[in-house]
Amino acid sequence: MILKGFKEKSIKKQLNTFLNQPRDGFDNKKVESLGIILNADETIGFELLKSIGETINVRPNNIKVVAFTQESSEKTFSWNDCFNPKDFDWKGQIVNPEMDLFLKKEFDLLISYYTHDVLELKYMTAFSKAKLKVGVFESDPRLNDLIIKTNTKDVEIFKSELYKYLKVLNKLSNE
Repeated sequence: MILKGFKEKSIKKQLNTFLNQPRDGFDNKKVESLGIILNADETIGFELLKSIGETINVRPNNIKVVAFTQESSEKTFSWNDCFNPKDFDWKGQIVNPEMDLFLKKEFDLLISYYTHDVLELKYMTAFSKAKLKVGVFESDPRLNDLIIKTNTKDVEIFKSELYKYLKVLNKLSNE
């Protein structure tokens, strides 16, 4: 119990320190790689989320999806990777090598598809090296560059709005 408190406090401290630093500027690179972070406890369809890549012309081999679940045993989904609170040590550091690789990959676009205020999800979003971050979570606007306010069950609405914004920002390839 005490270690859980240390872990939570450490993650919050790292998160606030990181989010208070200025981010790099905007670049004009087209979206060719896509990372998706989602909460498996609140998302309804993995295939619907993967179809976002098709909508914005990202090849399936350039899409990486990680799912978070509160349960300590990983759910048997078809996610690329799954993580939970036990993948963080008491100092708030990631101990799961797959999650560490996900954070180090420089995606052109990161989609944070969750609405619940979960510390581990916020950590993954904040520390991702993605060039453009889009999400539906709006409690902390410092996490994402663009927030599309939709219900997580309305994937089609999210896809159409994302497409519109990426088109305006000239981030779509083959356009």
